[in-house]
Amino acid sequence: QVQLVESGGGLVQAGGSLRLSCAVSRTMVKINRGNWYRQAPGDQRELVAVITAGGSTNYADSVKGRFTISRDNAKNTVDLQMNSLKPEDTGVYYCNMQIATFSGPGDYWGQGTQVTVSS
Repeated sequence: QVQLVESGGGLVQAGGSLRLSCAVSRTMVKINRGNWYRQAPGDQRELVAVITAGGSTNYADSVKGRFTISRDNAKNTVDLQMNSLKPEDTGVYYCNMQIATFSGPGDYWGQGTQVTVSS
């Protein structure tokens, strides 16, 4: 069974940085697409960053120039480096991956990690 394990959330002051990591619990898998979403209290979950199988990236306008998504195919991880954090970046961050295994493709979610940015 494939699970995604997130780490790296926490409390940081505005202007600071955090790095989130999302690791696949199994080996012998192929990450096709990796996404990071976030959800603030009372808001809908929004897509923050995407990285494709080929390494192309895309970002929400609100984080462009501040966040960087990356992947390590050898470690089966997708990370999100967050710089120049703002209070409006506060929320629960979820990783999401489309993964191929010997059993076939699937869509998987991490458990979420809290990011709180104080002003």
